[in-house]
Parts: sequence; structure tokens; C-alpha cells
Amino acid sequence: MKYAFFSFFICLVSTPVVIKIAHARDWLAHPTHNRWHSKPTALFGGIAIFLAVTLPMIWITDFSDLMQLMHSQPGLPYQLPPISSVLFMGMCFIFGLGLIDDFFQIKPHTKLMGQFLAALFVTFAGYRLNWSVSLTLDTILTIIWIVGMTNAFNLLDNMDGLCAGAGLSAALSLAFLYQGYSPDIALLAFILAGAMAGFLVYNFNPASIFMGDCGSLLIGFSLSVLALYYSSQQTAIFFTNYAIPVLIFIVPIIDTSLVTIVRILSGRKAYIGGKDHTSHRLVLSGFTERGAVLVLYGIGFLSGLAALFVQTHDRFTSPVVIIPLVIIVILMAGFLAQVRVYPENEYCLLKGRRFSPMLEDLTHKRQLFLVILDFCVISFSYYLSYRIRFQGADFSYYFQIFLRSLPPIIACKYLAFNITGVYKSIYKQISISDLRTLINGTILSTLFCVAVMTYIYRFEDFSKGIFIIDWFFTTGLIFGTRVFFRVFSDSLHRRQLKGDAVIIFGAGRGGEILLREILNNNALQCKPIGFMDDNALLKGKNLMGYPILGTSETIQTIVERHPIDGILISFQNPDILNRMETLIAFCKKHTIYIKQFQIQLKSLL
Repeated sequence: MKYAFFSFFICLVSTPVVIKIAHARDWLAHPTHNRWHSKPTALFGGIAIFLAVTLPMIWITDFSDLMQLMHSQPGLPYQLPPISSVLFMGMCFIFGLGLIDDFFQIKPHTKLMGQFLAALFVTFAGYRLNWSVSLTLDTILTIIWIVGMTNAFNLLDNMDGLCAGAGLSAALSLAFLYQGYSPDIALLAFILAGAMAGFLVYNFNPASIFMGDCGSLLIGFSLSVLALYYSSQQTAIFFTNYAIPVLIFIVPIIDTSLVTIVRILSGRKAYIGGKDHTSHRLVLSGFTERGAVLVLYGIGFLSGLAALFVQTHDRFTSPVVIIPLVIIVILMAGFLAQVRVYPENEYCLLKGRRFSPMLEDLTHKRQLFLVILDFCVISFSYYLSYRIRFQGADFSYYFQIFLRSLPPIIACKYLAFNITGVYKSIYKQISISDLRTLINGTILSTLFCVAVMTYIYRFEDFSKGIFIIDWFFTTGLIFGTRVFFRVFSDSLHRRQLKGDAVIIFGAGRGGEILLREILNNNALQCKPIGFMDDNALLKGKNLMGYPILGTSETIQTIVERHPIDGILISFQNPDILNRMETLIAFCKKHTIYIKQFQIQLKSLL
């Protein structure tokens, strides 16, 4: 661990030096229309990261085996050289490539060619993903993995602290993954983590320096190569070779996939930068820059913990954490893909196609999306019921029964949901009626499942407890997904509200109706701050998530704490002017407008 602290200290000390030199030589990133920062910021932070990683590695790396590899005879077996020496040589090359790009802006295909050369060197040294029994296919997959992750971290460097923070999360996950059986490799991951932690001191919002391509390419390449060592150990559970690397790199994978797919569907070139990354979409959804970055940090660390869980548990238990994480990622990606970024040609390649109506149903009506999501929920609930009911060797036997009975179980539940009207509700608001419909659907689905299992399998080898546990999980998760849609949509909408800051006077039924109208009618151009009510007992409470700030007598204090543009009166009294003389005088004095909300039925005949 002392080398990790040494790496942290080197980056902490060298980064200010790089900042000073960058400003002296005008090595600055100036704001442009397709970049997020708003002020000139120092470049070449990757130099500090490179020094912080390579200096400790020189002391712990043995290059003799690597030299023997260079002179080995083709066709003869050889021992894999230490990954530290392979990583060191590749890092030096990829850092130089990024540095040249930062200085001279080389063409994308030239930079990509350099990344392929670095990946070819790693595969030449003998390290592979071990995702295929075919050596040729596996070598190709390894090259694609290294180049893909290198570019993914390069794309992720789009907001203050994001690339370094995501890299820190992945490095720590790899370090704890290797610590139990390969301390030397864990040390390399800790050294990378130390360098990125030191750099984050200056790179977190508001950043005083950017890492540039020489930093982001270095981080992506190094982490992707370290991930290869796990698969090279030929673990007993082959499933983990696929799951663990993907889980550790989930943030760059999500960002790259979302950006690439949406850009292509919108008729844009995937390799040209823009403000359409996952972080940008979170900001456009109402998060602050720090908040957006912290959300992605959280996903990265959560997924890293899931990878460690998968490493220490068998393939029957791993879906307990993998499936919920996949559902969360799908939900997040689905919502963020709907955030409008481009002014005109959003998804232009989908317009006028035969499948356009289906896509509109998926993205707007959401019913088809709910059907697909329920497929995951039903399968996961049924699996989790078996996982809880049976342990050890018993589960291995009953897992075959689970697989055999899963198709009719899914069919029964879909049928029951359709009969009870689960997919007819819009879920704009979650009401008691919606909850009753969902409970009726899950109860009927459980009864159908018991009847079908009795008819097909005579209920042999089935446990009654399975269906009771499954009912609780299915009901909770089905209702939870609907609540998630409502809460997440409402939260994003509230964050996106723009217009005059207003206080609603009256925390009764009229105030609730007025607030709903403001939230659902963008033409009003109002942004509620909270409520005001002359019932002093209501102060400090909340109505629909907004605080009741005080009474009309404390308006002076309220305005001092919460600057506002106007006050909206929610109650319908016709003698409002006579009752509100003091309040109206205060608003006139402080140039605050005051309006009354009215509901009326107008006769058309």
C-alpha cells in the first residue's frame, strides 16, 4: 500500500506544477460550442497521472521476462511475462499517442491505429479475455475489448471529475478483486487508484485542470489490460469471466453505448464530440454538474460491489445482484435516451419507418416497455423464491425444476395481468385503485400458476412456499417499478421547471390543484418554492414535496430567505382584495406580483 500512497503523493504534488506550466505556455482548453466547460482550463493533466503511475512501477517491475519474450522461438511454449512489464510498455506508448493528439490533434483513424498497436502488443505477450475456446476469436475479442475500453474512458472525459472518478471506482474494484490471490496485481490497481485520487483533488468540479487524451487513454488502456489478468487465471466458474469485467466497467460501457447508438440514430458521426453524454443528459434532466457526476460514481461503485459479490458466490446466486442492476441500468438508459439534446434531427433515421409506431409506443406510452420490464421482474421474482427456499445442494436439483417451469409461469402471469387490467393503467398518478388492480393481478397470477403446475406436473417436486414467496416478490417489484416511473418522472420534471419563482398561498385542496396545474402546464412558466398558509400549525409540514414556509404575517421573513417573483392565491373567495390588503401592499412595495387562481365552468350554450 505504500506505493499507492506514493502514487497519490506524486500526483498531488506534480499536478499544480503542470497547471502552472500550462497557464504560462497557454496550454489551455478554451470553451467551445460542443464542450461543457465555460472558462479556459489547463490541459495535460495526464502528465501528472503518468508520472504518478510509472515512477512507482519502475521500482516493482521486472522487465527480464519481457525481454525473453521478444527473443522466444515461435511455436514453443513460454510462460506469460509479468503483466506489470507488459502494462508499463503499453502505457508508455499509449501516453505518447495521447500526448501527440493533445498537441497536434491527429486524425481519429491515426489515433485508433495506435490503440490497435498497443492492444496487439498485449495479445502478443499472451494475455487474452478467455471468452472463447477459439484462440483466433478470443484474440480478436481481446483487441476489441482493449481498444473499446480505451476509447470508452476517452469519451467519458466530458465533465469535471467524471473520467478520473469512474477510473478510481474501476481501479479499486480490480484491487479488491485481486487482493485475495494476487497481491502483486492488486498493487498495480492500487497505484492507479492512488494516481486518480490525487488528480481528482484538482479535477473535481470546478476543475482547475483537464487530463486530456494523454490521461484518459492511459486510464482506459491500463484498466482494460489489468482486467485481462482475472480471466487468464482460468477461474472455476466460467460465467464470472464475462460478468465481472462488464460489471466493473459498467459506467463507460453505458455512456459509450448510449452516445454511439443515439448519435447514429440521429444521423450524427459517432466519433465527433458533443453535449449528449450520459452526464450531460443528467444535467439537462435537472441535476447539477456535481450531482450528475456523483450519480455515475454511485453506479460505478455499486456495480463494483456487485462484481465482488459475483466473484465470491456461485453462478446460482450471482443473478440475485446482476438482474436488479441490469434492470436499474435499463431504466436509467431508457429515461436518459428520451432527454432531448439535439435541436432538430433527434432520431431522424427512425422517422417514417415501418417500426416507428412501435418505437413510439415503447418510448411514450410505455406499456410495451412495461411488458418487457415485467418479463425481467417475473423471472427474477420466481428465481429469487427458489434461491431463498432451497440452499446448497438442494438448489442445484431444484434449479432444473425452476428452468423447466419458468415458461408456463411467465405465461400464466401475463394472462392474469391482462385479465385484471394491469396494462390498462397509465400510472400518471399512483392511486389506491392502481394498487388494488396490481394486487388483484398478482393474486390471480399465483392462482393460475398453482393450477397450471398441478395440471402439467401434478405439483410433483413443487413447494407451496415457493408460490407464497413469489407472490410477495412479484407484487412488491411490479408495484415498485410503477412507483419508480412515477417518482422518477416527477422528480425530473420538477428539476426542469423554469420560470418565475412563486409561493402558493393556501395549502388546502385549492393549493394542491394549483400545484398540479403548474407542474403539468409548462406554459404557466412558474417554479414553485413552497406554500404559505394562515394556519400556523401547518408550518414546517410538506404538501406534495413542497414545504409550508409560514403565514402571511411572516411574509417578510419568507421573502428574505426565499427570493420570489410572485405569490399565487389558491382559494376562490370573491372578497380576496378586502382580506389581503396588507399582503397586497407588501407585494406592491417589493415589486412582487400577486395573482389569484380560479376554476370555473363556462356555459357554451
